[in-house]
Amino acid sequence: MLTYNRPQLIGRAVASVVRQSCQDWELIVVQDGSNEHTVGVMSEWAARDGRIVYLRRDKGGNIADATNYGLARARGEYVAILDDDDAWIDEHKLARQVEFLDAHPDHAGCGGGAIVVDGAGAEQFRYRKPVSDADIRRRALYANPMVHSTGIFRRAALERIGRYDASLAGFQDWDVWLKLLGEGKLANFDEPLVYYTLWEGGGSFSNQRRNTESALKIVLRHRHRLPGFAGALAMATAYYLYSFLPVSVKQATYQTLSRLKKQFFAPRVSAT
Repeated sequence: MLTYNRPQLIGRAVASVVRQSCQDWELIVVQDGSNEHTVGVMSEWAARDGRIVYLRRDKGGNIADATNYGLARARGEYVAILDDDDAWIDEHKLARQVEFLDAHPDHAGCGGGAIVVDGAGAEQFRYRKPVSDADIRRRALYANPMVHSTGIFRRAALERIGRYDASLAGFQDWDVWLKLLGEGKLANFDEPLVYYTLWEGGGSFSNQRRNTESALKIVLRHRHRLPGFAGALAMATAYYLYSFLPVSVKQATYQTLSRLKKQFFAPRVSAT
């Protein structure tokens, strides 16, 4: 779990890990940058539960660098990711995914769907990701086929692909999942596993320009391994051009467009 400047939300994320029925875990929290409120929250959690490893990097940096910093200290066979502004829904989430990967050695990882909430925690809509490996591969170049905060993967597979790419300014998780497709199959549970927070304080909104540049690089990087290059390139280019619009326009349209994108590339979406 990475955290930067969201002390008002991280407690919810940590609590969703602590209440997991699978108790054989360690939670590595990497604070990238200085926020004394976050220090207070995390120091209290680390003192309360010895399985929580709290690491501080005083100087903020690339998300991939911070993630790799935490992964270098991971000891488990499997690695699960959870963003500090998200929270796992199902208390059996880890147990079910570990059971799945134990039973499917040909799979490099698995994930699930999401319930999208706003900054206040109010549900906005739900969406699922493609379930089977074949469907994941068909959609993978258009958009990230996995919700990162639902994902769990084999640490050995991640080491073979070289962890997260620090040369990318954004969407490093998308790139990782596409690389993992070269290590084995992927699958998604056909249900939501995480509360995914979509708000203006999230990285998806604040880092749009860098994300769009990375999207173009990722599509080009994986064009020979996955189908749909022409359409994926057109979408990535449109997303890049969108990032140049005035902030007021993006603020007014971001959540609607994000929802439409998730609807378009998900098997089905239900609205509240």
